[in-house]
Amino acid sequence: MKIAVAGTGYVGLVAGVCFAEVGHEVTCVDVDEMKIESMKSGRSPIYERDLEELMKKNYAEGRLHYTTDYANAYRNAEAIFIGVGTPEQADGSANLSYIATVARQIAENVENDCLVVVKSTVPVGTNDKVEQFIKDFIVHDVKIEVASNPEFLAQGTAVHDTLHAARVIIGTESKEAEEKMLKIYEPFHLPIVSVKRRSAEMIKYASNDFLALKISYMNDIANLCEMVGADIEDVAKGMSYDDRIGNRFLNAGIGFGGSCFPKDTKALEYLARQHGYELKTVKAAIEVNKKQKTVLFRKASNRLITFSGLKVAVLGLTFKPGTDDLREAPSLENIPLLLEAGAKIYAYDPVGTENFRKRYPEHITYVNNPQEALTDANVCFIFTEWAEIKNVQPMEYKNWMRTALVYDGRNIYPSKDMEKAGVEYYSIGR
Repeated sequence: MKIAVAGTGYVGLVAGVCFAEVGHEVTCVDVDEMKIESMKSGRSPIYERDLEELMKKNYAEGRLHYTTDYANAYRNAEAIFIGVGTPEQADGSANLSYIATVARQIAENVENDCLVVVKSTVPVGTNDKVEQFIKDFIVHDVKIEVASNPEFLAQGTAVHDTLHAARVIIGTESKEAEEKMLKIYEPFHLPIVSVKRRSAEMIKYASNDFLALKISYMNDIANLCEMVGADIEDVAKGMSYDDRIGNRFLNAGIGFGGSCFPKDTKALEYLARQHGYELKTVKAAIEVNKKQKTVLFRKASNRLITFSGLKVAVLGLTFKPGTDDLREAPSLENIPLLLEAGAKIYAYDPVGTENFRKRYPEHITYVNNPQEALTDANVCFIFTEWAEIKNVQPMEYKNWMRTALVYDGRNIYPSKDMEKAGVEYYSIGR
């Protein structure tokens, strides 16, 4: 099928590449000419495992194209997927301006009957508005229907999550639209859940917010464990054997980040407020997560007289391993506090350094490996559980640091191992 994809961020680019991989003819559209040229040369604008390999393969085989010429890309497409950003606004609502821009471009340029599929995460009811918006601006005498197809990919494993998804959610309002969506996803050989559009939109938010609730709940329990002398890892292990609970998203830490959970919890809470309803559970998850991100800084502040003039090693800048994404990363909450307190920060991250340098070009020393950050450091904060960081052995903290004082936000090390090595070690819930 001839498919156009609007937007080449995590959602749009990964979807476009995976559609091409299963045999569709795909044109990825973006407004950034330099970005388009870079992708044509095989370079991905995002760090994502296996993505560049598939980009090069499908571009060379003629199934994958990149362009800024949206008019030509949309003109004869059988399906157009919208994968542009819906960033959070100050009040917690989703910014739909990029969706609106693409919808109008589609309306003014499509010359054949077409299915428009909103893959971006949008508030419930947005697909209805998109369909009406397109009808308001339609130029040619064509039939356009809108479908919902929310994504459920995790950064770092986005390609795998798309090609081997647990399920595909499609939301349609007609049999014809449903059949076209089924045809698009037929080559993936995946379970498909077909519902109405508004239910599809809600499934996305309900799923993400449920996972966010699990994380905040475990962090809340972890904080209580520290007070009463229990170990959160023992607690999580005991919980994990219960099939009703499962064994995923039970790890305590310094909160959730990234492009989905923080934005989606706030968006759903905002949507509820707009309808006069209070989502108390989601609201609590947001509050717990906000406080959790700086729990290590508060612990260190209670331990130290001052950060002023101290060398502080920061290991991990991205919100999780396997991505260069900094959105809602704990590093962005803690580093400003450390700088304000006078710390001399030496930061290491395997792939996130350049993105972080754009935000903080000065006042931070960026290093190439953990040893450079740790050598003669007075204190260390671990914010991301990269393998390169996990490979640092307990005794190396003792040998390299001036004061072996480590605050671990990801519970990388067994406490006994750090104690045996002579490291003063603080983690979460233990």
